[in-house]
Amino acid sequence: MVEDARKKLVIGISGASGVAYGLRALAACRDLGVESHLILSKAAVLTLADETGLTVGEAHAMADVVHKVGDIGASIASGSFRALGMLVAPCSVRTMSEIATGVTSNLLTRAADVTLKERRPLVLMVRETPFHLGHLRTMVRLAEMGATIAPPLPAFYAKPQSIAEMVDQSVGRALDLFGLDWAAVRRWGEDLKPIVEDA
Repeated sequence: MVEDARKKLVIGISGASGVAYGLRALAACRDLGVESHLILSKAAVLTLADETGLTVGEAHAMADVVHKVGDIGASIASGSFRALGMLVAPCSVRTMSEIATGVTSNLLTRAADVTLKERRPLVLMVRETPFHLGHLRTMVRLAEMGATIAPPLPAFYAKPQSIAEMVDQSVGRALDLFGLDWAAVRRWGEDLKPIVEDA
């Protein structure tokens, strides 16, 4: 039973720029044999078209299970739904703020709230810059509640050759937080060796 729970991950895609992060997380789940449960916010549908040219149907086809953002009676809205946790990639400031207050208006933020109350990992790939003090205080509040704030920042030590490689590195590092080891991640000291100079 526990084995089954470890093979499910809830993935929320909000309307912030960076929908590629959520799409690559879905691809990673498929590679890893993890059952993905997708929620696209209404704003994410617009971002999807603007940034990728993909249709909603094409994005849905990348997930194992798709939940409508307005379906607050979905399985993932309940603490009895067992999963590794939830990744919101990308996470908009509005989505982050709803989760922080516990006043949720849709399935994406409700599922995140449930993830926190059940003490499961909630990883938020917050996409905004620069942050003002209100954003920072909201992130502190979420961290105090148990969420992990993981903005998708490029890891130049991995020597990425493309934007796609930067995206994959950020997604893979976020998946590490759920105990998932995706082959696309380049790891320091394993795939990447430090240059050692004579003293």
